[in-house]
This record gives sequence, C-alpha cells and structure tokens, in this order.
Amino acid sequence: MKKIFVACAFMVAHHAFAQTEADKLLLNNYRPVSIYKTPAANIQKAAFPIIDMHSHDYIQTQKDVDDWVKLMDKMNILKTMVLTYATGKGFDSAVEKYSKYPGRFELWCGFDYTGYSAPGWQKHAVEELERCYKKGAKGVGELGDKGEGELYSKPTPGKGLHIDDPQMKPLFEKCAALRMPVSIHVAEDEWMYETPDSTNDGLMNAFKWHVDMNKTGKLDHDALIRSLENAVRDNPKTIFIACHLANSCSNLQVLGNMLDKYPNLYADIAARYAEIAPVPRYAAAFITKYQDRLLYGTDNSPEEHMYLTTFRILESADEHFYETEMFNYHWALYGLDLPKEVLEKLYRKNAEKILNEK
Repeated sequence: MKKIFVACAFMVAHHAFAQTEADKLLLNNYRPVSIYKTPAANIQKAAFPIIDMHSHDYIQTQKDVDDWVKLMDKMNILKTMVLTYATGKGFDSAVEKYSKYPGRFELWCGFDYTGYSAPGWQKHAVEELERCYKKGAKGVGELGDKGEGELYSKPTPGKGLHIDDPQMKPLFEKCAALRMPVSIHVAEDEWMYETPDSTNDGLMNAFKWHVDMNKTGKLDHDALIRSLENAVRDNPKTIFIACHLANSCSNLQVLGNMLDKYPNLYADIAARYAEIAPVPRYAAAFITKYQDRLLYGTDNSPEEHMYLTTFRILESADEHFYETEMFNYHWALYGLDLPKEVLEKLYRKNAEKILNEK
C-alpha cells in the first residue's frame, strides 16, 4: 500500500511539473517535429521547366545575379519575373543589374504617380510607362493596395488611389496597348483581419501582418476584392494578375467566381504555399479546375530550400510536415500531388501564354 501511495504521489508531482512547464510554453517558440514515419518525396528540382511570375529585386551585386542564375539552372527555372515596383532611375538601375542575362530575367515597372493630386497627371504617368517599356519593362507590378490605396510603386506611390479609380483607366488602356500585364496585390488573407488571439489558427502571422481597420475610410478585405473585380471588368483588354490567389486562400471560391466571369484575369500562387498546403484536397481541386488561369510564383529570396519546398507542396503526396521557420505558421502541411498536365501549365505554359511566348 505504501508503494502505491508513493507512486501516486510521484505521478501527481510529475503532472504538476509538466503542467507548469506547459503553461510557460510560448507559441512563438513552439517548433513541432512530425512523429509520423510516412513516405516522403526527395524532389531535387522541378518536374517541368518553370517561369517564376512573382519575384523581386532581392539581390545587390553582379555576383548575386550570377549565383541566382546558377540556382535557377539547378532548380529547373527558365526565367524569373523581377517585379521592381520602380520607375525612373530606380527602374533603369534594375534593368542594368540584370542585363547580363536577357533571357533569364524580365523586369516589370511600377506606375509613376507624381502629381496625382492635380488634374492631368496621367499624361506624365503614361509617358513614363512608355519609357519604361522601351527600356525593357514587360509588365507592371507589383501594385499593392491594403486598404488605403496603391502603396508599392516607387519613388511615388498612389496613396488614396484604388485600382478601380476612374483616374487609373488611361494607364490600364496603355498597358493593354503595349500588352503589358498588371500584377496587383489587394488586401491580405482572412487571418490578418481576425483578432490575433487564441482562436486565430494563423496567430503568429496574424500578429505580424495584422490589418488595422480602425482608420477612417480604409477598405476592408471584401471591398478591396470588389475594387479588383471592378478594374478587371472595366478594362477587358488589360491582363490582370491577382497576386497570392487574391488573398482569398480561406475561401478560394471568391477568386473562382471572378475567374469564371473575366477571361482577362489570372492569379499567381506566390507566397501562399503554407496557406493552401493544410487543405490539400480542396486546394488541388481548385488548382485543377482553374489550371489554365493560375501561375507559379515565389515572392521569396532565392534560396534552394525555398524552391524545393514549393515543389514539394505542389508535386508530392507527402503528409504532415512542418515549415515553421519558413512560413511562421504552426500547422502541418501536405503535398497537393497535382497531375503532371496541371503542373506543366502552372509552372510554365500559362505564363508563356500571358507573355506571348507561344
């Protein structure tokens, strides 16, 4: 009897210690390691040659450019779109930096909003767009609106101007005439609008990217989606690319409804791998249904592990793995196991259609 009492006392003490330690554990420090011994693919490069439709000017030197090209060769990436946001000297310097590899990089410019508070500013903006085009710009982007107007273009953003503002129409008409697609980021995903508390399953990212809706006049998620739809509808000759699956990953049908209605709309999957990998059947069904309208992109610094993670999520049937450091979510990921014909369109063929290369 005494032995049983001692054992029970030890178990109670151990439980109390474990509970105390659990109470101290911070989600930000939680790094789960999958215990499942399931098959795992060992993908070393993309199954098909890729055109990365969403990257940025992440690098500084000519050696960095050389190294990036070597990595692209290793990963089976044919070409990368560098979305510079820039106009003027900033765009020109970016063109110069990548000029050694004309077939491997394409540079996209921003819009020049200089003087946009005064009537007639579009004339200068269109002239600068034409100049950038002659300098080598193949598209426009990434534009961005998180509720207060276009914020990404450099050196002069268009704060207060949303993509469906009538003032934007001359610029989009010129894009159509020059066959320059327009890449735009509207809103953020739903987690970033929810209260960042214990009920938010994207909590750490929700803290980092939380959207403050207390500002007067700021558009919310749904209003920003409507602004995108208005612009796409009102400019049918202009090709638009909704970045990040239109930030509708928690309800992809929002994007699907627009793809059903507007043949001039496409979407990239850049930087939304962690948002779709927890729901592989749902995401794979969506990508398969809209396989002619979706584009591969990364939107991350060019690193081997980053590329391989995107391939793993798209190509493999791997189950219950984590990439907490890379994505800052604490949920498990799953491979989408996309069909080969879908992968080839996503990786390259849809981009070739937009870029008029086939």
